[in-house]
Amino acid sequence: MTQTSENVTWLTQEAYNKLKEELAYLTGPARTEISAKIAAAREEGDLRENGGYHAAKEEQGKQELRVRQLTQLLESAKVGEAPTADGVVAPGMVVTIAFDGDEDDTLTFLLASREYASSEIETYSPQSPLGSGVNGHKVGENAEYELPNGKKASVKILKAEPYNG
Repeated sequence: MTQTSENVTWLTQEAYNKLKEELAYLTGPARTEISAKIAAAREEGDLRENGGYHAAKEEQGKQELRVRQLTQLLESAKVGEAPTADGVVAPGMVVTIAFDGDEDDTLTFLLASREYASSEIETYSPQSPLGSGVNGHKVGENAEYELPNGKKASVKILKAEPYNG
């Protein structure tokens, strides 16, 4: 998973390979497809009122932005080991916490960067206040983090397991 430290992003080999595949697709077949869409729309005539042409150009812009993001991410990436099930919170782990020691008021989330966000589980960045507060703590320990209003909040770490998504 990822952990940023001075513009270095740590990735598992699996995550690195997945991002490389996405980049290869976007710079190869996807570029060819979008170029064909633009050419076909251009042949329809007046570009000022051509919705298909404008949609294809917008899609191309989004695609090229993603290419730049992936290129930058992969250039600064370091490939490392996936987190181990040693009970220490680290990026790439599913963490369950209890707020203010109340074991009925819990939150389970994936500690990872947005590249790993999943629809199955809420994701918190290691740089977020909660993420940086729990990172490095062990199961059973209390961790503190700063709320948006500047006050401190305390959570107890109940579980920390490697993410298998």
